Amino acid sequence: MIGQALNRVDGPLKVAGLAPYAYEHWEAGQPLYGFIVGATIGKGRITRIDTEDAEHAPGVRMVMTHHNAPAQGIRDESIPFEYWRAQPVLTSPDIHHYGEPVALVVAETFEQARGAANLVDVEYARGPGRFDFAAFEDEAYVPKVVNAGLPTDTAVGDFDTGFNTAAVKVDERYTTPYEFSMPMEPNACLVVPRGEDLTVYVSSQIVDAAHASIANTLRIDPARIHIIAPYVGGGFGSKLGIHAETILAALAARALSQPVKVALTRQQIFQMVGMRTTSSQRVRLGAGRDGRLAAIAHDVTMHTNPDMEYAEQTAATTRSLYAAPHRLTSHRLTPLDLPRGEDVRAPGEAPGMLAVESAMDQLADELGMDPVELRIRNEPTVDPERGVPYSDRHLVDCMREGARRFGWERRPATPASVREGQWLVGYGMAAAIRGHFQAPTTVRVRVAADGTAVVQTDMTDIGTGTYTILTQVAAEGLGLPPDRVRIELGRSELPVSWGSGGSWGAANSSTAVHRACASLREKLLDAAGSDTRSPLRGLDLADAVFSDGNVRVDGASEALSEIVERHYPDGVEAEGETRFMGDDPNYTDYSIHTYGAHFAEVGVDADTAEIRLRRMLGVFSVGRVLNPKTARSQLIGGMIWGASAALEEEAVVDPRSGAFVTRDLAHYLVPVHADIPDVDAVVLDGYDDKANILGAKGVGELGICGAGAAVANAVFNATGVRVRDFPITLEKVLPGLPPMGI
Repeated sequence: MIGQALNRVDGPLKVAGLAPYAYEHWEAGQPLYGFIVGATIGKGRITRIDTEDAEHAPGVRMVMTHHNAPAQGIRDESIPFEYWRAQPVLTSPDIHHYGEPVALVVAETFEQARGAANLVDVEYARGPGRFDFAAFEDEAYVPKVVNAGLPTDTAVGDFDTGFNTAAVKVDERYTTPYEFSMPMEPNACLVVPRGEDLTVYVSSQIVDAAHASIANTLRIDPARIHIIAPYVGGGFGSKLGIHAETILAALAARALSQPVKVALTRQQIFQMVGMRTTSSQRVRLGAGRDGRLAAIAHDVTMHTNPDMEYAEQTAATTRSLYAAPHRLTSHRLTPLDLPRGEDVRAPGEAPGMLAVESAMDQLADELGMDPVELRIRNEPTVDPERGVPYSDRHLVDCMREGARRFGWERRPATPASVREGQWLVGYGMAAAIRGHFQAPTTVRVRVAADGTAVVQTDMTDIGTGTYTILTQVAAEGLGLPPDRVRIELGRSELPVSWGSGGSWGAANSSTAVHRACASLREKLLDAAGSDTRSPLRGLDLADAVFSDGNVRVDGASEALSEIVERHYPDGVEAEGETRFMGDDPNYTDYSIHTYGAHFAEVGVDADTAEIRLRRMLGVFSVGRVLNPKTARSQLIGGMIWGASAALEEEAVVDPRSGAFVTRDLAHYLVPVHADIPDVDAVVLDGYDDKANILGAKGVGELGICGAGAAVANAVFNATGVRVRDFPITLEKVLPGLPPMGI
C-alpha cells in the first residue's frame, strides 16, 4: 500500500463541501463576529482612542482596546521555539508597525462589526520609523543563531586566499523582496467558551504550538484549552504560530461568555501575519579554468523586527551544496519597524538558492561550460563543512535524468541567439537541496473488535494529503484495506506531534504510525500464538503476514478481527513515536538532505521584454515516496511558487509609513493558469535508511528550492540580460535586450 498513488481519502468530503474549516464550524450555534482595527501609522503611540460611536452602533456587543483588554502573559524567551510562546495583543498604546491591532469590535453580524470598526476614532503621536531596508542595511548586527538553531556564521579553510588566487571569480550581490504566504483559507478562528474551558477551532499547522501559545497568552491552565483543526486550507508557514485574530477571539469569548469568530481579511494578512524577509545577498565564487570551485562565500543581510528577532537561514544551504576547500557563510539582521519575519515555504533555501544558483550559472557562462557539467564537477564526496558522509545523495542523478528528459542538449550555447518570431528563447537549470528534519511525534493506533483501525494524532492536514498517507501506512502495517482505516487528526486531546511544517510532517507521523502498527502486530501475534483456539498456535510467527484483514502463517490463516474480538473485546491499541533529531545519532553522523534539479524554458518578447514560462521540469530524490500522486502535487506546487518568486512576487513597502502598498492579490502578483502552461515533476526511486525506518523524507518545500533560479537562468540564456534584483520584471530586462535583427 505504501508507494501507491491512492486518491485522497478526504477528497469526497472536500469536493462536497463537507470538510469543515476553522470558520465553518456551527456546533456551538450562532456566534458573534469580531473585526480588527489596525494602526494607520508605522511607529508611534496612541494618544486618544474614542470607541463611543462604535459601541452604540447596531449589534455591537464589545469594543476592546488596550484600555480594557485583559492582562496577558508575556513572550517568554526561555521557551525555545517562537510558536509556543505567548502572543499578547492590545497591551499598550505603543505602535510597533503599520496595521498592528489597536481594537477589536465584536457584533452580532460580520457586517455590523466591520461597519462599527470604521467608527473607532484613533489619534496618534507619530514617531520616527525605520521602514527602508536599503537605507539602514549598513546598521546590521550579528544574531546569536539563525532559524532552526543553526550557526550564524561558518568558515572553513582560508577563503580570502582561495578566492583571491582563483583564475575565475564571480562576486555579485542579489536582492530578494518581502514575500507572503497566501493560503486560500485566511487566518481564522472560532472560540467557544464552555464554563472555564475554551474550545478553539483554528486554522493552525501545529496544534500543540497553538495550544501552548493560547494558554501562555491567556495565563490559564492548558487543560482548559481544546484545539480543533481537522482541516487547514493551506499554510505555507503562515499558520505555524497563531496570530492576533485567535488571541483576540479568545479574549472576547471569555469576556462575553459567547462564541466569537474572527477572520483576517486578505488585506489584513499583509499587515498582521509575518512574511519572508527582504534580503541582500553577496555571493562569491572562485574557480579554476576547469570549473572546480576553490572558494565559495555567501553573506546575507535581511530585515528583522526589533522586538521579535527572526533570522532566516538563507546561507545555510550553501554549506552542503558544492565542494570547495575554502568557505564562508554569514547572516546579519537590520532592525526595521515592520511586521516580524516568519517561516515562509522553504525558509532560507528559497531565497538563498535563487542567489547561489544564479551565480553558478554566471560562472558557467564565464567559463564557457555547460551549467550541468559545472555542477557535476563540484559534487562533494562528504559534507564539505561538517565532514560527515551524506546519507543518500543523488543530486547528480537528478541533473542527468532531468537533462535527458528535458532535451538539455538543445540549449542555446550562446545567450540571445535563438528566436522564434518575436520571441527570444532560452533554457536554464538549477540544482535543488533542502535539509531533512525530524521532530518528536506520537501516534496512537487502535484496532476494534470488528477489525477496523483508528489512527490518532494531533498532526494536521494542510492540504498535503496527511489523511491519505497515514491511511496507507496503517493499512500496510496492519494488513487492512484502506477503507477499514480511519484517521483522526488535529485535536489537542490526541497524541502530540510537531504538526505540518518544515517538510517533516509526513515522515515523522508516518514513522510513528509504522512503529505503532509494529507494536500492535506483536501483541496480536503473542495472543494468537498462546491461544489453543487459534489455528496459528505453535507456528513460527516470525513468518506471519498481515494481509486483507487476515493473519497468515504458511497455510494457516485467522481473521484479524477474530484475534482482537477474542482477546481484546474492547479493542487493542499501541503508540508509536518519532524522536527529536538531536537525539538520533543518524542526524549527527550523516548529512541528510533531499535533492533535485530544475529545468526551464522561457520566451522573452524581443520588443516588450514580456517573459513567458514555456515549460518546466523538476527531477527529485526524496528517499521513499509514500504516495506518488500527493508527492508530485506538492513538488509541482513548489515549482510554481519558485517561478512566481523569480518573475512576479514582490511586496512593496511605503517608506513613509511602513505600510505594504501591494496588500491584495490585485497588486501582489501570483501566477495564474496562463502563466504556468507545462510543469512536470519526476521522483527517482529511493530509500534513505538513515532518515527513518521508512526511508522517506519530506517533499513539501523541496520543489521551490532552486526553481526560481532555473527560470532566471533561462531568461539570461534567452536575452543575455542577467537580473540580480528579484523579481525579474520588464523594466529590468528591456534596456539590455539585443537590437532587432541580431
